[in-house]
Amino acid sequence: MSDYAQIEKELLVRPLTARINAKLPVDIASYEATGGYRAIRQAIKELSPADVQTRVKDSNLRGRGGAGFPTGVKWGLVPMGPDAGSKYLVCNADEMEPNTFKDRLLMEDAPHQLIEGMLVAAYAIQATAGYIFLRGEYVKSAQRLNAALAEARAAGLLGDNILGSGWSFTLIVHTGAGRYICGEETALINSLEGRRANPRAKPPFPQIAGAWGRPTVVNNVESLSNLAHIINNGADWFKGLSQGKSKDGGTKLYGASGRVKRGGIYELPIGTTAREILEEHAGGMRDGYTLKCWLPGGASTDFLMPEHLDLAMDFDTIAKAGSRMGTGLILALDQTHNMVSAVRNLEEFFARESCGWCTPCRDGLPWSVKMLRALEEGRGSAEDIVQLQKLTRLLGPGKTFCAHAPGAMEPLQSALKFFRSEFEAGIAQTPAPAAAGAPATGAASAKVA
Repeated sequence: MSDYAQIEKELLVRPLTARINAKLPVDIASYEATGGYRAIRQAIKELSPADVQTRVKDSNLRGRGGAGFPTGVKWGLVPMGPDAGSKYLVCNADEMEPNTFKDRLLMEDAPHQLIEGMLVAAYAIQATAGYIFLRGEYVKSAQRLNAALAEARAAGLLGDNILGSGWSFTLIVHTGAGRYICGEETALINSLEGRRANPRAKPPFPQIAGAWGRPTVVNNVESLSNLAHIINNGADWFKGLSQGKSKDGGTKLYGASGRVKRGGIYELPIGTTAREILEEHAGGMRDGYTLKCWLPGGASTDFLMPEHLDLAMDFDTIAKAGSRMGTGLILALDQTHNMVSAVRNLEEFFARESCGWCTPCRDGLPWSVKMLRALEEGRGSAEDIVQLQKLTRLLGPGKTFCAHAPGAMEPLQSALKFFRSEFEAGIAQTPAPAAAGAPATGAASAKVA
């Protein structure tokens, strides 16, 4: 069996990373030699846009950006037909969630896989133009993607009248200035238009009125990278990749970081347990360290405990446990971590990245940092803990303009739940001398009505 034939066989098991694991060159010739761009040719010649949407919907592919919304359902909200006019497809490649690094791997080492996925998605919704909204710090990703786009254009796979179909689609890389809020799809669209990256009120949803007021679909890098494989092999094949571990379809790029022996990214059936990810693929904790708690998928998820390790890592299971799977990249904290310090570090990030649009987020997050810092330095008060607990409600879902502040509250509320004694240890034992007109402790003035 040739090397290329072996890679094609491996693609049936690990579609996202088979070419990467084989260290296949990222040029178009190597990609096509292993079945690349077969899916878009099949879609254009044999399938209608509605057929493509149905196949993806039947595959149970849920968005891999963190929210887990069914991809085919999202596409189904887009107006179709000859009078629909211009439509846009946007790839959310603004990977700025702390402890998240999976999309970078796909863009750097499998750029044509992403481009073909975008072609499939664009054909399904009959988009006329597409953008890869890329985190500006991902310089190598931009270089690899732009080189791959040039090859695809030269091969007639992008531009006017693609493969003689009468359908035209342009695709460009757009590098952002670097704001976490651009992970929210309407803030991303505002930034793409040259506006300040503030979220928009919904409805209308982007599928109806998005970029420049036109119907727009925003999908994540990993979500899009699955699409060519679904077209090539069918919805039932994709659902079977989960091996019965989850009702969701496909594999998932899981990851592990922290003091584990083999941190990295692993493509596994969706629904693989956190224990298998951490203990088998990441090698367990380093010698001398024990697992204290873990974040299942990015900084904006609730901490879970060692007793949760046998849960399936899929969207619904982790949600029932009181957290979110998010991006599926686990951060393992060991016994040496002080939870007040860990949460203060996260809240500083969220406070800095707030767009400032709504008062609870703009003002509440900095107050949380002040109170956490006081507790971290041993000069806090019991009232600080009470106020932090209130903030987790007042900045929770439905209380802010977008999901930024509610996401920031997830690690805080779970740390208070599981490790309250560590917060209480930061209460000052004796009142600190106060300057004239100042409160007795560093953050006691942070009252929340």
